[in-house]
Amino acid sequence: MTKIDDLFGDASPTISFEFFPPKDASSAKQFAQALDDIAAIGPDFVSITYGAQGSDRQRTRDIVLATQANFNFPAMAHLTCVGHTTAEIDALLDRYVAGGVQNILALGGDIPLSGVVPQGDFRHASDLVAHLRSRHDLSIGVAAHPEGHPRSTDLTADRKHLAAKLNEADFAVTQFFFDVDHYRSLVDDLSRLGCDRPVIPGVIPITNAAQVKRFAAMSGATIPAGLATRIDAAGDNPERVREVGVAAAAALCHDLLEAGAPGLHLYSLNRSEPALAVLNELGLAKV
Repeated sequence: MTKIDDLFGDASPTISFEFFPPKDASSAKQFAQALDDIAAIGPDFVSITYGAQGSDRQRTRDIVLATQANFNFPAMAHLTCVGHTTAEIDALLDRYVAGGVQNILALGGDIPLSGVVPQGDFRHASDLVAHLRSRHDLSIGVAAHPEGHPRSTDLTADRKHLAAKLNEADFAVTQFFFDVDHYRSLVDDLSRLGCDRPVIPGVIPITNAAQVKRFAAMSGATIPAGLATRIDAAGDNPERVREVGVAAAAALCHDLLEAGAPGLHLYSLNRSEPALAVLNELGLAKV
């Protein structure tokens, strides 16, 4: 099965999608349909999120292994270190490797609302990356925040931390953002710090304004005033919101590819239609 870092350097950009573990039978059906729809265009890989503090660990494991076994593209497992022991990480990792999973996104993980970090053997994502390297031959990605990590108060220090972390990994996938200049600044800053690893931009097509505004507030992403105005003007009309969101995402993806992005990572929110509509706008859907 393909390692993600082997995909870079080809003539065409990588196309990938993010999913989260469904929580009930109804959402599981929606997830399965979205995955089948996206499989039809031949994505380069998909990723499955882990959940706050590993709350979806078992569900994520089962979905990652099933996806890896049943589709002809790699499944990248999100793996967080907050609150987990080395033994827990190793047990999960060994299951992945035994199931053919070779791609891991190593994350620090979410801090509980209480602000108290559960005891564990890893403090930072960089610690997890080093441990993964010592255990298996893997393709390892890390997270990047174009506008700075939401818990960081110093963008310069944040960039230095990211460069050090990314130099130990193989690639990065960014949190979603809405302005290509944030991506350009991120890549330029990393290059000045001696880090030229591939950085895949994450893009989210807005289909639910309230939901994405909430996500943006949590992640520190800024919604540009012009886009916010267009979304607000669409009001409670879901079709109009979707049209505006897809058009904005497609325009951003076009600008990102023009800026040299090695691929596009689309946040699907477990729905295929908006993400595929973005690719159709770009002429990148393979169906």
